[in-house]
Amino acid sequence: QVQVAESGGGLVQPGGSLRLSCAASGTIFSIDTMAWYRQAPKNQRELVASITKSGTTNYANSVQGRFTISRDNAKNTVDLQMSGLKPEDTAVYYCKVNSRDALNRPDFSWGQGTQVTVSS
Repeated sequence: QVQVAESGGGLVQPGGSLRLSCAASGTIFSIDTMAWYRQAPKNQRELVASITKSGTTNYANSVQGRFTISRDNAKNTVDLQMSGLKPEDTAVYYCKVNSRDALNRPDFSWGQGTQVTVSS
């Protein structure tokens, strides 16, 4: 069982920056893609950014050029550096970890989420 924990959320002014961190722990055999999602009130959860084990990244159009995702395979962590924040970035941000179990079967785990509020 893989546990996922996020940290780094908070209140920031428009135009500001924030860094989110996510760590996977527990019984880990292999981790594949790691990703950040977000969910604003009354909205569906949406993909913000993802990164494969080899470092290939993918971003939502709405955050391209403002957010940067990175990971440390040795530490099983993934970060999301957010710059140029806008009020519409306000949401609960969730980390998702795709993994493999002892039999190489795919699995995934979600973190509890961390609130990001962009407001003056």
